[in-house]
Order: sequence, then C-alpha cells, then structure tokens
Amino acid sequence: MPEDEARRAIQAVYRIELPKLVARLARLTRDVGAAEELAQDALVAALEQWPRDGLPDNPGAWLMATARHHAINRRRRGQFAARTLGRLAWEAGPPQAPDVEGALDDDVGDDLLRLVFVACHPLLSTEARAALTLRLLGGLTTEEIARAFLVPEPTIAQRIVRAKRTLAEAGVPFEVPRKAERAARLASVLEVVYLIFNEGYAATAGEDLLRPALCEDALRLARVLAGIAPAEPEVHGLLALLEIQGSRAAARVDAAGAPVPLLAQDRSRWDGLAIERGLAALARAEALHGRDGPYALQAAIAACHARAKDAADTDWRRIAGLYEDLARAAPSPIVELNRAVAVGWAFGAEAGLLVVEALAHEPALAASYLLPAVRADLLEKVGRRAEARAGFEQAAELTQNASERAALLARAAKLGAQSE
Repeated sequence: MPEDEARRAIQAVYRIELPKLVARLARLTRDVGAAEELAQDALVAALEQWPRDGLPDNPGAWLMATARHHAINRRRRGQFAARTLGRLAWEAGPPQAPDVEGALDDDVGDDLLRLVFVACHPLLSTEARAALTLRLLGGLTTEEIARAFLVPEPTIAQRIVRAKRTLAEAGVPFEVPRKAERAARLASVLEVVYLIFNEGYAATAGEDLLRPALCEDALRLARVLAGIAPAEPEVHGLLALLEIQGSRAAARVDAAGAPVPLLAQDRSRWDGLAIERGLAALARAEALHGRDGPYALQAAIAACHARAKDAADTDWRRIAGLYEDLARAAPSPIVELNRAVAVGWAFGAEAGLLVVEALAHEPALAASYLLPAVRADLLEKVGRRAEARAGFEQAAELTQNASERAALLARAAKLGAQSE
C-alpha cells in the first residue's frame, strides 16, 4: 500500500476507533488524560507499522493491545502518577495477544456512557464539558470543535487541557453517576450527544458531508440514555430527533457525494424503521409532558417533514410555529436562522428575508456560512439574482466542507449563467 494511502486509511480507522479506545482506556486507567495519551501512542505505532505491514484484520483490537503495551511500559518506567498506577486494571507482565473478537466490544456502550458523564462533570464549565466530550468521544480536532462553537481554536485547546487536568486532580471516578447527581448532569450530556450527532450529520470540514460513525455513536448513546433515564422527556426528545434526522442519511448526498437539499431528497430512500422509532420516542416525550422541551420541539419539526408524503405536502405553517416555540424555549441565532427558512416557505421569501436581515450583525454567525447561504436562497426566490450569487460565493468561502463548497459554488455559477 502506498504510504500516503496508508496514512489516510490509518487516520480514518483511528478516528472511528478513538472514542471506543479512549473509553476503554479511561475505564482501565481512571484518567481521561492518560487514556488519550495512550491512544495517541497507539496511533504513532500504527503510523510506523501499518504502512509497512498492512492494516491488521481488526484495527481496533490492534490499537487497544498496543495502547495497553504502552501503559505497561510507562508503568515500568514510572511515567504514570502514583494515583494512576494504583488504579490500572491490568498487571505488569508480558503483553498478551489481542482478543480480536472482543478487545473493544465488551460493554463498550457502557464505557462510552461513563466517558460522557465524566467529561460532563459539574467541576467543569459547560463549554469545557462539551469541548472535552467532543474531543474524547467524538474524535473531533480542536479546529472542528472551535467551528462548532464559533470560538477561536486556541480557546478550545485551552479548555480541553484544563478540563483534563481538573478531572485528574480531582480524581473523578469513571462511572455513571447515581440518580440524584445524574439529573443535574443530564442536560449537558444531552447537549454533547446532540453536537456529536450534528458533526456526523453535517461535517464542518473534510471532503465528505457525512461522518456516519459519529451519528452511530450519538444514536447509541441516546438509546442508552433513554434506557437509564426513562422518565426524562428530553432524553426521549433527543432520541426522537436523532432517529428522524438520521433516517435521511442515505438520501442526503447523491452518487457523486454532493449534498441533496431536504426538499429535493428521494423520500423512498429515507429509513422507515428509523422514522417509526423516532416518532415512538417523540410520543414518549410528549406523554411525559415534555412537548415544550427544546429537543422535543426539534423532533416535532423533523416529524413534520417525516410525515409529509412529498415536499409539497410539508406543513410549513406548523413548522414556523414550532420554531417560534423553540425560539422561546432555547433562543439562539441558529434557531432564528432556521425560523427564517420556515417563514420563507410558509409566508413568502420576503417575510423570511425580514427575519434574516435582523441577524445580519449577529456576532455568533459572523464566521458561519449558513447566514449568507440562507439569505442567498431567499434572495434568489425573490428574483434578486446578483445579490444571491454574491451570497452563495461568500458562503462558499466560509465553509470548510468541500462538498458544501462545491454545491454553493454550483448555485452561484448557475445564477451567473442565467444573468448572461
């Protein structure tokens, strides 16, 4: 295998396996910082050996076994702190061959859930909790997390370093908290799971729009949360949202990998079973009097699209009303931007533009491609083609995702051709 190709394959495998690897190592070491260091050691070894020897049959098991070897070596050299050494879940000795069937699979869902709750510990700020969990569980780079939060990259890097240090110094146990404490930490956990799913559903960077592994991790966590907190309506609301959104994955890109807008998607490719699971979860949230929760409201919006037989059958007035409810329950510039889209469809593009223009100087959207993209779409609908073309070009400059950039430039070029 050529070296460049091997490195790309290794990076892809590592990104998929990282959350499970860190979760398992954190359970063994009781230290998330040490777990990530060991995972990085395993990556370095893979970069050295796999281009020469080829990818192993079970890359995850190989990485886990290698990380364990490094942990034992560090222990022998005294490079782990005494508190960590005393908690290692294995004994020093000759490293054993990896269990290729179960090295990362046994109770991995529980390990991932423990990792989320540790990363969302009350000792950390809300921003630090989200950043750390996205780093450890989502496998995102600091650059990607910074774009998700619309803050400078050095800020995210500092948050992650400080968070790991805080958890290590406090000796936070690697466990799912008891019921009383769990409720206090649940909102942050839900937010983090939601952000992880969003990064998989619409990747902020890279060549591909979708990163299915992240969506699957988020869905698995949401399902586990629904099992351990069955009386929490927003847990079911989040699960409903992720199931319904995830049902569209196969239809979101065409054969060339280009994004397909929601209203242009082939609905026969939507996953009917996932939609059924999502609608059932939404019904549970509403039965628990959670109809007005932010996640339940977003799930209700997604359900409007899922229930429509085709794009023309979409109940845009109800969607616009739900966005108004969401803006009251969880106000944010992104919610307002989405409301602008719904208003544009329900009451005309000019009405949507009024909502967008009110966001023109919103600092949180200054670096986002979404604002100029939505505005350009509405401008095109009202016939202001030159402004729309400029808007799509501006959005293309701001996005870091290659497939999104190509789609935006294609729309700009089409408008340019029409004006000639």
